[in-house]
Amino acid sequence: MKFERILDNGRLWAVMYDENNVNILEKVFEQWNDYEWLRAFFTRHVEDLSSFFHITDIDRAVFDTVDDANELECLILDLDPDANLDDLFRPLENTRLSEVLLGREKAKGQYHTHTSWLRLYAIRLESGRYIITGGAIKLTATMQEREHTLEELNKLNRVRDHLIALGIFDYDGFEDYNEESD
Repeated sequence: MKFERILDNGRLWAVMYDENNVNILEKVFEQWNDYEWLRAFFTRHVEDLSSFFHITDIDRAVFDTVDDANELECLILDLDPDANLDDLFRPLENTRLSEVLLGREKAKGQYHTHTSWLRLYAIRLESGRYIITGGAIKLTATMQEREHTLEELNKLNRVRDHLIALGIFDYDGFEDYNEESD
């Protein structure tokens, strides 16, 4: 597992898993812009799409996803250097009231016609500094309900555990680790 800097100022990183030759943020956005991949995904999950979002038209779901993904990608990659990433990322657990060490976070798409089903998942190193661990199309109330979102939850936990095993508990430790790894 490696970490790739996404923003030049070091506030946003993405995991590069050993089995991939691109970081997870690139991989997620590639999938969310791949019409064939999306059509197959929504065909497999049409019941969730219709029951949770009341959408039965797979083509509409594909086009909505591509539009939302493009907006989210622009939002993340075109961030003003002074923009606060804490405004984008929120605690994964909706009931969490205080900050936790290496908190599990989520960012949602901003689709306007309906609630966005796009999610980016990240570990919060400290205020305004995040490591993206993955992303998913979330069509159910909880991540545990479907294999693909449960896999993203497992990635969050795996990256968090990996950081702790390396003795990384904040951005300073993460920065030291990356300097030693270069």
